[in-house]
Amino acid sequence: MTTDIAPTDAGTAAGLPADLAIGSFTADAPWIVDPDTMPWRRTVDAVRWATARSVPELIRPRRFPSGTRVFVVGRRLGTGLALWAVRGRPKGGHESKADISRRIRIAAEHLGPTYIKLAQIISSGEGLFPEELVDECKKCRDQVPPEPFHIVRRTIEEDLGRHLEDVFASFERTPLASASIAQVHRARLHSGEPVVVKVQRSAVQSRVRADLRVMAWLAPFLVGRIPIAALANPPALVELFAETISEELDFRLEAQNMLDIARSFAMLDQRGYAVPRPHPELVTPRVLVMEELEGFAFYDVAGMRDAGVDTQAIVRTGMVGFMEGAMIHGIFHGDLHGGNLLVLHDGRVGLLDFGITGRMNEFKRRAFLRMLVGASMNDVRSQVEAFRDLGALPPDTDVDAMIRDLNLDGPPIDPTLLTQEEMLAEIQKAVKGLLAYGARLPKELMLFIKNMVFLDGAIASLAPDLDLFAEIATISMYFAETHGERIAQELGMEATDWQIDLSGVKGAFGVDPDSVDSMTYRDIQERRKIINERWEEGRARRSRRNRRRHRGGDGTEGG
Repeated sequence: MTTDIAPTDAGTAAGLPADLAIGSFTADAPWIVDPDTMPWRRTVDAVRWATARSVPELIRPRRFPSGTRVFVVGRRLGTGLALWAVRGRPKGGHESKADISRRIRIAAEHLGPTYIKLAQIISSGEGLFPEELVDECKKCRDQVPPEPFHIVRRTIEEDLGRHLEDVFASFERTPLASASIAQVHRARLHSGEPVVVKVQRSAVQSRVRADLRVMAWLAPFLVGRIPIAALANPPALVELFAETISEELDFRLEAQNMLDIARSFAMLDQRGYAVPRPHPELVTPRVLVMEELEGFAFYDVAGMRDAGVDTQAIVRTGMVGFMEGAMIHGIFHGDLHGGNLLVLHDGRVGLLDFGITGRMNEFKRRAFLRMLVGASMNDVRSQVEAFRDLGALPPDTDVDAMIRDLNLDGPPIDPTLLTQEEMLAEIQKAVKGLLAYGARLPKELMLFIKNMVFLDGAIASLAPDLDLFAEIATISMYFAETHGERIAQELGMEATDWQIDLSGVKGAFGVDPDSVDSMTYRDIQERRKIINERWEEGRARRSRRNRRRHRGGDGTEGG
C-alpha cells in the first residue's frame, strides 16, 4: 500500500499544514509531504517486491553452506553448545535453559549485527519464547558501539552524492542512538530545520545476507537438540527473521512505511499518534533524513503527569491506534517498545523507527479481523479458523478436531491453583498438541503478539489501576460503534450479531468468567507473583531430588 493522495488546502485554511489531510503528522511542519513529488518513492513498490522475492533464496536449504562465514558462526555457536552439553545440560530444567540462553546471547554479541538484531527481536517476545532466553536477550538491548564518524560521512556522501557540509549546516558527530543495523544523528539543514539522520552501518547488507544463509543451513541441525525451540522452532524462526530484517535494509521502504501508517491514522481520524515526516528528497537505501520529534521518554511517567498528560489516555491510544490500523487497513507498526515511542507535550504518542512493519494482504487482514472479533464474542471456532488463515496452522487443519483435542472450548484453568508440576504438564500438553497440528508463528502474528506484550507492560507503568476488562469492553464497543457495519459486511454477518462476550478474555487470564468482573494490572501482578512462587517451589523440589539422586539416593539431605 503506497500513499497516492495529494495534500489539500483544507489544513492551510485552518492555519495547519496541508499534509495533515493525508497523514497524522505534527502541526509544526518543517516541510509539506506531497508523495507525488518525492523522487525516492518511484521504485518503492519494485524494491518491496524484489525484497520479498529474495527471502526464499536466502533461506533455501543447502547441502553445504557458501562462504567462510559458516566457520566463524559454527565455532562460536558450537563452542557454546558444547560447553552447555557438558556443564549446563546435566542440571536440567530452568538451570539448563538459563545456561544455554546465556551462551547463545554471548555468541550473538560476538557474531555482530545480524545476531544482535535477532536477539533484540527475541528480547521483546515474552510469551513467545522461553523466559530464560528472553531475559538473556534483553542484555543485547544496550547500545551497540557506533561506527566511526568518517565511515558515517562516507556512507552519507556516497548515497546523497554530495559533501556532508553541502547538505547539512550542522551535524552532530556523536549519535543519539546506535543499534545493530543503523545509528541516528541529530543535524540541521541549511534551510534551518532540525532533523534526525538515520545512517546504515557499513557492509551490514552483505553481512546480513551471508548470516541468513548460515542460519538457514544450521537451523535444521538444532531441531530437537536445544530446549528453547517451543513453537518458534529454529527453521521457522530463521524464516520469520529473514522476512523481518530484509525490509530493514532499504530505508526507502522504511520511509514509505512512515507515509503509509501516517495515512492510515489520518483516514481513521486517529490523531492520537504523530509520525515524523520523511524528507521529500533526502532518502536513499542507506540514509533516511526525517523530522525530529521532541517529547517525554515513554516511561517518564512523573514528567508526563507533572505536565498534565493523561497517561491512561496514552494506553487507550496505543491499543486503539495499533489495532485499528491492523483491522481496517492491514498495516501497523511492528516493533513497539519504549525506545521507539515518545510522548509529545500535547499528549500525542510519537512513533519512531518504522523498519519493522506489519503488512497484511486482504485475505490475511480479514482473517486477523475475524480473530479479534471472534475473541470479543468468545467464538472459539472463528478464532481457530482465523489462526489457520493467518498461516499459523496448515490450510487443511481439521478445526473441530483441534478444538476437541486441545479442549479449547473447555472451562478456564486458573494457574494460581496449580502446583508447578501441574503447570508444567499443562504447558507441555498445549505445546505438544499445537506442534502435532503443525502450528507455527507467521510474521504478522508474531509482531502483533509482541506489540500486545509491550502494551501489557506499558499498562503496568502508565495505568496500573486501569480495569482491564472494562477497558477491553470499551475498546470492543468503540470498534462495534465506529466500524461495526463495515466489519460485519466483511465477515458476512449482521451488525446486530456482534455481541460482546468477554468470557473468553477472562478465561485467558485464568479466572472464572462468572465470578470475576474486574481486574487491574496490580491484580495481575499479584497473580503472577503467586504463580512464580509456586514455580520456584517446584523448581527447588526438583533440584533437591536431583541432588539426592546424584549423591546415591540415600535421602539424607533435608527437604
